[in-house]
Amino acid sequence: MNTNKIVNGLNTEQLNGTVDAIKKDPTIARFQWRARNRWIDGGENRTTIREFYGAGQEDTSRNEPWEFVNGEPPVLLGNNEGANPVEFLLHALAGCVTTTFVLRATARGINIRSISTTLEGDMDLQGLLDLNDAVSPGYEQIRVKMDIKADCTDEELDELLAFSREHSPVCQSVCRPVPVIVERTMSVTA
Repeated sequence: MNTNKIVNGLNTEQLNGTVDAIKKDPTIARFQWRARNRWIDGGENRTTIREFYGAGQEDTSRNEPWEFVNGEPPVLLGNNEGANPVEFLLHALAGCVTTTFVLRATARGINIRSISTTLEGDMDLQGLLDLNDAVSPGYEQIRVKMDIKADCTDEELDELLAFSREHSPVCQSVCRPVPVIVERTMSVTA
């Protein structure tokens, strides 16, 4: 890995330092990401993201939270208030696979000139609406097509793509079963 150099917009010295620190103390690799969601009306709800735990401490680097509006198109009884949650999943998948690709390429000293990604996901709403027990309510298949221009061989690009699929946290959360606990909290009503 290169040191004291910027590759693909990333500081390779900092990347090396992070990797070395985690090798010395694997506990700092443990992160807890958090999101808070509030229903507004109909298909609209809003998610706020700010704090998280990582590198052994609560993060204080974010001065302001990000707010994401979840909505639905009219065909799904919404008013196009924002992208719907399954579209946000495609956004998260694209971002994470791309970032994983860039990190790995940077660690290998490969210069990326451009990456453009198109995602398509197929879904049958019969599962969501409980109209057919044989139909899953989730995506049936997601296709991620990446147009990549980089200073490396086709074989290296294929290796980077395989690595990205296998090491992207969002991709792996989608590709393998992840326990999700949905529970009701007790709240006091006025």
